[in-house]
Amino acid sequence: MRTRPRRRGARTVALAAVLTMTGVAGMTAAAGAVPAGAAVAADEAAPVPVEAGITVPRVDGMGEDWINGADLSSVLSLEESGVVFRDEAGRPADVFDVLADAGVNYARVRVWNEPFTSADPALGYGGGNVDAARAVEIGRRATAAGMRVLVDFHYSDFWAHPGQQKSPRAWAGLDLDQRVAALKGYTADTLRAMADAGVDVGMVQIGNETTGGEIAGVQGWDSTARLFQAGSEAVRETLGADVKVAVHFTNPERAGQYAAAAKALHDRGVDYDVFLSSYYAFWHGSLANLTAVLDQVATTYDKEVAVAETSWASTLEDGDGYPNVIRTAPAAYPASVQGQALAVRDVMQAVADVSGGRGIGTFYWEPAWLPVGPPDQVDANWDLWERDGSGWATTHSQEFYDPTGALGGEWADAYGGSSWDNQALFAFDGTPLESLRVYEYARTGSVAPREVDAVEQPRLTVVASDPVPLPGTLRVSYTDGTTEDEAVTWRDDPSWLLDPGTYTFAGTTAGGHAATATVTVLADAGQGENLVVNGGFEDGAAPWTGTGTGYTISSTNDPYAGQRSTHFWAAAPYAFTIEQTVTGVPAGQYRLSARAQGGDAGSADTMQISASSGISSVTADFRLDGFANWQHPQTDVLTVAADGVVVVSASLALSGGAWGSLDAFELVAVPDTTAADTAALRGLAERAAGVDRARYTADSVAALDSAAGRADFVLRAAAPGQATVDGAAAALTAALDGLVALPGTTPPTPGPTTPPAPGPTTPPAADAPAGTLSATTVRAGGTVTLTLTGMPGERVEVGIASVYQRLATAGLVDGGATVTVTIPADLAPGLHHLQVRDGAGTVLLALPVTVLAADGATPAPGRLAATGAAGAGLALATALALVGAGGLLLTRRRRAARTAPGRAGR
Repeated sequence: MRTRPRRRGARTVALAAVLTMTGVAGMTAAAGAVPAGAAVAADEAAPVPVEAGITVPRVDGMGEDWINGADLSSVLSLEESGVVFRDEAGRPADVFDVLADAGVNYARVRVWNEPFTSADPALGYGGGNVDAARAVEIGRRATAAGMRVLVDFHYSDFWAHPGQQKSPRAWAGLDLDQRVAALKGYTADTLRAMADAGVDVGMVQIGNETTGGEIAGVQGWDSTARLFQAGSEAVRETLGADVKVAVHFTNPERAGQYAAAAKALHDRGVDYDVFLSSYYAFWHGSLANLTAVLDQVATTYDKEVAVAETSWASTLEDGDGYPNVIRTAPAAYPASVQGQALAVRDVMQAVADVSGGRGIGTFYWEPAWLPVGPPDQVDANWDLWERDGSGWATTHSQEFYDPTGALGGEWADAYGGSSWDNQALFAFDGTPLESLRVYEYARTGSVAPREVDAVEQPRLTVVASDPVPLPGTLRVSYTDGTTEDEAVTWRDDPSWLLDPGTYTFAGTTAGGHAATATVTVLADAGQGENLVVNGGFEDGAAPWTGTGTGYTISSTNDPYAGQRSTHFWAAAPYAFTIEQTVTGVPAGQYRLSARAQGGDAGSADTMQISASSGISSVTADFRLDGFANWQHPQTDVLTVAADGVVVVSASLALSGGAWGSLDAFELVAVPDTTAADTAALRGLAERAAGVDRARYTADSVAALDSAAGRADFVLRAAAPGQATVDGAAAALTAALDGLVALPGTTPPTPGPTTPPAPGPTTPPAADAPAGTLSATTVRAGGTVTLTLTGMPGERVEVGIASVYQRLATAGLVDGGATVTVTIPADLAPGLHHLQVRDGAGTVLLALPVTVLAADGATPAPGRLAATGAAGAGLALATALALVGAGGLLLTRRRRAARTAPGRAGR
């Protein structure tokens, strides 16, 4: 049970200066030192920071009416599906009361016109099935908890966002005048119902993420401005001048976009008070840019500004069997409770930094969208999602996406559950995470004990012909909010990669922390049709468009190939975005790449390419590393749904004097791959693990250990290529054949080492528990890392036997986890087994490990003392090796999620 945070004593007052910092995502400090950039002395008037489990620097500049908001639109459906929210003591509680107790003072609720089928209003589209009546109920409960309410009109029957602003079906066929009247009447009727129910409406949002000015199925500012104004008039006439009118846009990272939208509204006389922005640090650029673009709107047009949507992940675990939007380690902050709190706090500070107090607050998007059941009950979860609309979308929403049946029965979306459960501010069991207290801590600051929170897990995407630029340092994050860059030594060799696939490199930081880097090797970029039109700018500017300054599309300066590029330079700081919309893209998976060169960029400059389809988005950062030193950014894979629309862009924010060029944009389908056959390599690894190294020369054993390390690297890869597998098998065969016996010993007669001919075979069941070790020989008191796959449930426990001792627990992401454990220093030397158990104590897997005497002890007779090379190179335990070593492997069938193909996202 967590207790309320305590006020800190005098010994911590000096740390108050630390807690007034802004932009803590990149702050660095040695243990016990004040981070760079902190004030030299604490402000005597500043609140005293509190002791807590997480560190949250105090936010400066929050006014008395500052908004700590949360979008709670899915809550009724979640409760109907049996989700129970709890207070900090674990007792069932009303979620609105829990949030209010944590400092949330505003609830945002979306409103859809008719989020159900035309034939049967009992068949909801999902996402909470929030029509006007349900929005009123949510607003009434929020008001009862002491919150004000922001009403978010989508003016659609289901999700409205960039690229998807569909007209409500009831308004189909209306001309513009009729549609203006319908929007005004619908807005007024809904707000009147809220007022009659006693809902304390403080703000009304006219449209949701109406980037480009599109709303209610209408495009073009001259037309849509009339719709925005009609909504504004309905608010003024129904609720009076004290209720704020807001507009809402997204993609602040696109240069000039907010300035253009605000100007379009101003030029057409649209009456509003608040300019709202979505900001997700995963996709939307720097916090400094967010402040800058909001400040420009606020000061130019005398508007208030706020962030209407933000979030961060507290874990990479999946809670309900439906894939999450954020499934891999993000870059800006750790995927942890500490990282989540800092991400929210930094957005608060970015808004508070807007000039003249015009920044008025933030809203967290769906902090309570929890699983309706665990991942191993996904079939039961599916029934609840369909019945109650408690997931992202039900199959009934096919009517919304494809009202005419033009898709011919092809699913238009990824129907199913919550893709947001790992970004909630509650644990999967409904208990609030400490990150929910960020709104309270932001007023005073909080300080936590200094412990390692996370080690950066970089992800790189390269083509087969490119080098693998593994980083030389990694960011280590601590629970006191500080970070340190530590040098990292990678154990695995990039030269082992011989063909496309997905691989995990293991290493250790200078501080002794285990590290991993995921590398995806793609087929040569020249393979496959490039769907970007005029990707090399050879045919002029079209269909590219741009915003911002300092760039020229289809310039003759410094192309990568051909005669043209997009060239950029300016003497003063500048920013720009170029983009094009690609249509008719077949549903499937794609990646975007480009070429970039240049120089003189500042350390805080940002450069990024991006591809988005609906609300799904992938990005890749790059740098300017000198003239003609062409960088080759590659995005992660983008899933394109049936609408076939992809927006391709590049956004750069640069210092004055920075220069360069962009060229050769390519959007190429990612081909399906055949699983590599690893059976032969596994057999060789098993043989190598059984070699009695005491019988052979040191040089030949070292060669064996090196080849065994290569084999382990390939066998623990998520999706190795066949050539890479065969290369590892050939190296291990040669090492086994090359063992040289010591004089006077008679080694056992070796068996054949020639592997069977490679080729695709049926892979083992994906749901069979399996694991590998970073080393199969380790000293007592040393560490070893387990890489686990195919595990059922949400968490596993790792321990060591013969007499069982629990060593660690770990959460699972898609059945997998990487766990580093310390072998007990008093464990007797000999053969032991690392056991992996589920929550009920059932042994799922047992991996043999040879434990040597601790440093300073006498090794057991006949056993080889561990060396750094052996510990790093010998990592051979696999699921198949367990049989020969007396290991235990239990399989357990997992039920597959019944989701239709398509994208998963918010």
